[in-house]
Amino acid sequence: MKPLDPRLLRYARSARGYLALTVGLGLLTGALVVAQALLLAHALGAAVAEGAPLAQVAPLVGWLVLVVVLRALTAGVQERYAHRAATRAVAELRERVVAHAAAVGPRRAAPGDPAGLVTLATRGLDALEPYFVRYLPQLVLAATLTPATLCVVLGLDWVSAVIIAVTVPLVPVFMWLVGVMTQGRSERGLATMQRLASQVLDLLAGLTTLRAFGRERGPVARVRELGEAHRRATMGTLRVAFLSGMVLELLTTLSVALVAVGIGLRLVHGGIDLVTGLAVLVLAPEVFFPLRQVGAHFHASTDGVAAADRAFAVLEVPVPQPGTRPAPDLARGAVRARGVAVRSRGGWAPAPVDVDLVPGRVVALVGPSGAGKSTTVEVLLGLLTPDAGRVMLVAADGAATDLVDVDLHDYWRQVTWLPQRPVLEPGTLAEVLGAATPDERDRAAALTGLDAVVASLPDGWGTVLGSGGTGLSVGQRQRLALTRALLRPSPVVVLDEPTAHLDAAGEQVVLATLDALRAAGCAVLLVAHRASLAGRADDVVHVVSAEAVSAEAVTAGAGTPSEDAGVPR
Repeated sequence: MKPLDPRLLRYARSARGYLALTVGLGLLTGALVVAQALLLAHALGAAVAEGAPLAQVAPLVGWLVLVVVLRALTAGVQERYAHRAATRAVAELRERVVAHAAAVGPRRAAPGDPAGLVTLATRGLDALEPYFVRYLPQLVLAATLTPATLCVVLGLDWVSAVIIAVTVPLVPVFMWLVGVMTQGRSERGLATMQRLASQVLDLLAGLTTLRAFGRERGPVARVRELGEAHRRATMGTLRVAFLSGMVLELLTTLSVALVAVGIGLRLVHGGIDLVTGLAVLVLAPEVFFPLRQVGAHFHASTDGVAAADRAFAVLEVPVPQPGTRPAPDLARGAVRARGVAVRSRGGWAPAPVDVDLVPGRVVALVGPSGAGKSTTVEVLLGLLTPDAGRVMLVAADGAATDLVDVDLHDYWRQVTWLPQRPVLEPGTLAEVLGAATPDERDRAAALTGLDAVVASLPDGWGTVLGSGGTGLSVGQRQRLALTRALLRPSPVVVLDEPTAHLDAAGEQVVLATLDALRAAGCAVLLVAHRASLAGRADDVVHVVSAEAVSAEAVTAGAGTPSEDAGVPR
């Protein structure tokens, strides 16, 4: 990211007003610094060289106090609005990142690391605050106060101005050298933090299963190792920051010392008057001060700058144009995938695969973990665009429409999706199941085993659940979701590993639910690891991954639905 990336002003509009305020306060600070130096020099010069009485010096001292107070107030206003602007800008940028990632899909927004979006949108962007509060104001001061003060020094003493003009460029040169030496540290630190957050999220998601098998302490060593790696990266950055700060302080101190020695020698020989010498001595450190602060706060802002770069990369991913054609009636149609494949880190997952979802039939996706079963489901749901192959919606008369041309919301109204962790709205059990008569509700609950769960609850169907089904165990939530799927049958039903949190008795519930959905004329897509589930399916599709091959080779083998696009019989 550049010192002031224009993309920040484009994506975080609240930063524009803050930048204008910072520039205005920077100019005001420059004027106050010059006034303070001249007032101090004239007051000391009158008192020391001319022996002026206190009454003569008092007005200068009064104005000096006023200037100091105004300078303190200016710094206070800058600090106050910097925190506010940082909060608003980070919130605005976070909102844009989340909204854009939802629009393009996490896989496209963050290829290879969708879970890293969570870290980026939380702790990652919070690191932008030092950039706004510390680094950006000093950057503005370096661009305004330093040249303005140097011009004032030039008007007072050209010799000192030449010394400062020769030594000032050394500061950014050393800053550039330090930046080259530390290049990549912040990116590696952010990557380590994202990797740690992703693994912790995976651990939390699977904690119930790990506890069931007594393996909840297994990943502790890995999490500790990642935390230690992040600590080492952070401490390495801090060490470099301290060393670079020391280098800049030493350089600026020596530069000011050169000016002071020159003024001292000329004062002794009468080459300069006391008032001018004092004014230049007071202004000389002010020339270097913004540059020193930029170097001191540079490392504090690099984590936020790295996160902003990641955020801009997400925001610049083009949003796919949604389809507008209405989806055909899938109650008498079909969903057909031909040669769909998705690129992964090591090749393709899945490799080209064909799937036909036909009313009244159950299709099981089987294969090893990581082969791409869940990715295939996302492709069939329209949540992910395949890198090869096509998904077609086939009407009863045989007319086929590409899924990319269809209004997805119209398509999703005909789909019921039951993920491994079902999404349940807060409310009572009866409210979660929706509008159903008591008889329909009881029959469906008896089929899924939910009736036994309701009987064990003190408030029965009136039991209030929290967000995500809080109040029920994971297996009970699965039974509730299966019951809701039976009560709201849609033409296409997708079950992603429905027995993941169920015992043997729960597995029988799922098998009975599959039979009921098939009898209702639903096209059921089932992601199955257990042989009993795959054995109950009408069609079994084996999903495999493939090593890295050329996209042309995969596309050539994918095929496209043409003359065989009719409804399967």
